[in-house]
Amino acid sequence: MPSPTPSAPLSPLPSSIAPQRLFVTGIGTDVGKTVAAAVLVQALGADYWKPVQAGGLDFTDSDTVRSLVSNPVSHFHPERHRLQMPASPHRAAAAEGLTIRLEEFALPATTNHLVVEGAGGLLVPLAPGLLVADLVKHLGLEVVVVSRHYLGSINHTLLTLEVLRQRGIPLRGLVFNGDSQLDAPSEEAILHHTPAPVLFRLQQEAQLDAATVARYAEQVQL
Repeated sequence: MPSPTPSAPLSPLPSSIAPQRLFVTGIGTDVGKTVAAAVLVQALGADYWKPVQAGGLDFTDSDTVRSLVSNPVSHFHPERHRLQMPASPHRAAAAEGLTIRLEEFALPATTNHLVVEGAGGLLVPLAPGLLVADLVKHLGLEVVVVSRHYLGSINHTLLTLEVLRQRGIPLRGLVFNGDSQLDAPSEEAILHHTPAPVLFRLQQEAQLDAATVARYAEQVQL
């Protein structure tokens, strides 16, 4: 499927507004990280960047977010690495004879807000001895953690928060994905252990499109 035409870059923010730099990570794979990133991009009118895309090159996470964002100002920056194999980045890179290095990464040049989407969770390896958490620290970003409700999600969420705490990486807030009423006890257990705010909640949607993302964007509390 051909990629949509990239939108034009945003005009510089007023000098009185400090641009937000957010890194979206998940407690695992398929927890709704890309959708959460799209909601934040829509809410802030932010730029978007996926540093490493492993697999899915016919329609990447960047393409997905672009298709879900309806504001006219967001700019979608190219990935630093586009890897063929749908696998952990360290394995996908090795399959192409590459070794991902931390010094290869710098934030895109923009005066706009910026939402950066990671690959999997914080301890996913990018290369031997190099984890996603190392990249977050290197880029100096605040983190938004996406937690999806399933058996074991309390443990996985608290482990993710503990990694951030131990590494001195600032936590901006949480996004919960699932039935907020049915899974209220899980949320309560997680929030008992962190003062971080809930930025918004995602529900199971029969149809996910730009209108749906725009509706969620109105609920974001940053």
